[in-house]
Amino acid sequence: MLRPHESIYGLQASILKTLASPRRLELIHLLGESGPMEVRRIAIHFGMSQPAVSQHLSALRDAGLVEAARSGREVRYRLSDPEIVSACELMRQVLIRRLSRLGDMAAEYGEPQAEPAELAAGR
Repeated sequence: MLRPHESIYGLQASILKTLASPRRLELIHLLGESGPMEVRRIAIHFGMSQPAVSQHLSALRDAGLVEAARSGREVRYRLSDPEIVSACELMRQVLIRRLSRLGDMAAEYGEPQAEPAELAAGR
């Protein structure tokens, strides 16, 4: 429940802080692509221990990004809103464009520059 003094920016910052982990971003994408999964299957997928996966899922659940549902002895996790994958993908595209621009700048910087004498001679 939102408190009147909490701004949307504060809530957004809180979620982004939770997502500031490569593994959590991978978890978001995995759940978005594969649908609901049990901790055991996620742990196998990433080659991690179940407690480590559970800690990441707990942080995502606390932020309201994933939901848990018990199915027998297993707990299945799913995204609370599938649009979270789109938001993460949008940021990834921004980063790819930025890296491309930086790569272009690095390539330009790395090209040999003409010497002043060559410039004056018109070579």
